[in-house]
This record gives sequence, C-alpha cells and structure tokens, in this order.
Amino acid sequence: MSDDLRNINDLDRMVHEPARLLIITILSTVASADFLFLQRETGLTRGNLSAHLSKLEDAGYVKIQKTFKGKIPLTVCKLTSAGQKAFINYRQQLKDFMDRTS
Repeated sequence: MSDDLRNINDLDRMVHEPARLLIITILSTVASADFLFLQRETGLTRGNLSAHLSKLEDAGYVKIQKTFKGKIPLTVCKLTSAGQKAFINYRQQLKDFMDRTS
C-alpha cells in the first residue's frame, strides 16, 4: 500500500465517523441547534445521537447546554472553536488525500 493511501489513517477519527461527521457538518452551519432538530436532521435515534454528542463533548468539539423551556427540557448544542478547527482540518486533510490519490 502506498504512503498516499496510508495517509487516510491521519484523519481525525472523532470527526471521520459518519454520524459524528453529519452532526458536526450540521452544527457548522448554524449558531446552535436543539437536540430534536439534530435528531430530525440526522435521522439518528435518541440514544445514538446522545452517545455521539457525548463523545463530541468529551473531545471538546461540541458544547451542550441543558435548560428548560417552561417545564420542557431543552438540550442545545453548539460547535466549539476547537470543533470548528477540527472540522476545517478534517476537510482539508480529506481534500489533500483525494488530490494525492486522484
């Protein structure tokens, strides 16, 4: 296997996982998004979305704020500056990889 192909291993695995990539992509286009919006847009189950958001929060890529809207719980998610940088770097690495292997 050529070194160019091995470079795919350098991609940020936290971002590269398809569900997390989808979440980060959505959050990169909005100031913030609530849990139900993300669930609807991603098509993920509550548990799956929650697990991926927790991983992204642990990595410092997403900030999660839990509040209430009246008596109804409201979970709001926002991409952090570290998350934005990770997404930009991921996109550049993927572009560079594609350019080298084309």
